[in-house]
Amino acid sequence: MANPSAVCNGHLHHHHQKQNNLLKSGICKKNGITKGIKKNGISNGTLYKKKFVEHFEQAPMYVAVFTFLGFGVGTIFGYLRDFMRAWGLEKRNVATEREQQKDFVPLYQDFENFYTRNLYMRIRDNWNRPICSVPGPQFDLMERVTDDYNWTFRFTGRIIKNVINMGSYNYLGFAETDVNALKTVTIELQKYGTGICSTRQEMGTLDKHVELEKLVATFLGVEDAMVFGMGFATNSMNIPALVGKGCLILSDELNHTSLVLGARLSGATIRIFKHNNIQSLEKLLRDAIIYGQPRSRRAWRKIIILVEGIYSMEGSIVRLPEIVSLKKKYKAYLYLDEAHSIGAVGATGRGVVEYFGMSPDDVDVLMGTFTKSFGAAGGYIAGKKDLVDFLRTHSHSAVYATSMCPPVAEQIIRAMKCVMGLDGTTQGLQRVRQLGKNTRYFRRRLHEMGFIIYGNDDSPVVPLLLYMPGKIGAFARRMLEKNIGVVVVGFPATPITESRARFCVSAAHTREMLDTVLNALDELGDFLHLKYSRYSKSSHPELYEETRLELED
Repeated sequence: MANPSAVCNGHLHHHHQKQNNLLKSGICKKNGITKGIKKNGISNGTLYKKKFVEHFEQAPMYVAVFTFLGFGVGTIFGYLRDFMRAWGLEKRNVATEREQQKDFVPLYQDFENFYTRNLYMRIRDNWNRPICSVPGPQFDLMERVTDDYNWTFRFTGRIIKNVINMGSYNYLGFAETDVNALKTVTIELQKYGTGICSTRQEMGTLDKHVELEKLVATFLGVEDAMVFGMGFATNSMNIPALVGKGCLILSDELNHTSLVLGARLSGATIRIFKHNNIQSLEKLLRDAIIYGQPRSRRAWRKIIILVEGIYSMEGSIVRLPEIVSLKKKYKAYLYLDEAHSIGAVGATGRGVVEYFGMSPDDVDVLMGTFTKSFGAAGGYIAGKKDLVDFLRTHSHSAVYATSMCPPVAEQIIRAMKCVMGLDGTTQGLQRVRQLGKNTRYFRRRLHEMGFIIYGNDDSPVVPLLLYMPGKIGAFARRMLEKNIGVVVVGFPATPITESRARFCVSAAHTREMLDTVLNALDELGDFLHLKYSRYSKSSHPELYEETRLELED
């Protein structure tokens, strides 16, 4: 395996000439072929220790036709309304260029804002709803209404109580206000206050940060870890420290924006592979080794693969065993973002590495956030001590960003100790197991009802496909009428034909809460005609038709 410290010091560990010879001698030997995941979820040879099942059922053709038709009608009426606004027949609510600046470079591009102006604005009331309680399994919502078709809102003063929360990433239920549970957080708040007012490299490293980093390293089973005050910045500010010009980034097409931004800021060459598609990834790796850098044909300084543990819009789990095999075979590095998977999967909540029964040493850079399973804020980078020491010096977050505040650090310590059983109870393990039970139950019931849902059977992120743009607003509004809060997502955050509702299952959800949600979904699915499933177990078969693939441990 490549030495992870080389990620920091820029040494070349790709053995370019040796791998070229290997490729030219015929890399796909028959006795090394390992088949990909099949439509029925059969596991991939000996790489998977248990069945790995994911669902990406295709909708009937008429659904796609009506979805495009819906967007077409909306676009036509959008242009009609823009025409009416231009001639003063309708009030113009959007920002426009001043007449005195008509010869300047425009600040507001009309066409770029077309979708926001004419389509998003019609269903804007389904986002940014203010809540006024802890975002636990239930929350209280401030009611608001609009008098101008969602351009502005006004609050009525009424509070909608006990809305079932199916949208927050509160996987283990640590978003709570129990006085006994938060006793240590209160003590640290009184001792340290709320802020540090300094960076980690100046006066911003406290004993709580050192304690937390040691605990994270122990929890993950690695040599060292470093924590940061913001999860998004953990990716976007650390990837540029690890790779730069002359390096190659291979990124999954559905990676989170923080990974995408970090890759772009790094200055490295970026190439995209199809989502969770091992054949697509291997082709890019092979071409990178054979051809090297464009024009010069020199070997890449480093090749790093960026993937997520659980993909937050698809609910799919990374095919880690196969990616690790490719990483070792081609002497690349692996950066694993466990924002949604740490705490949420694995027998003891240690993420996808534990879920697949693998060693943390198989992953060069382990990244995760505390904003989801641990009910706090911030993120971490973990791995070899050489890697972490390098980031302490070169990370933009360490140099410029304010340190994590002590009460937040204590909340993470409290939650992590609970999961590890260091608090003297088995409550943390019970939460992990309850999340697994709730996830499988919720997904199974949705399948039985006839909905198309995406992702892995063990993923607490559950996307339910709505498809048609008109159903996005109708679905969220109807669910809120039933006292259920949901997150709906549409284009451009998803493909134009795959608008969806995204449910996040929590260990804090009771069976009664889940049944209430499921009964409402069953009724609403009939009313809005959302039950498109033909009970096909297709897992994007077009991605897995190729079976010529050699994987070496």
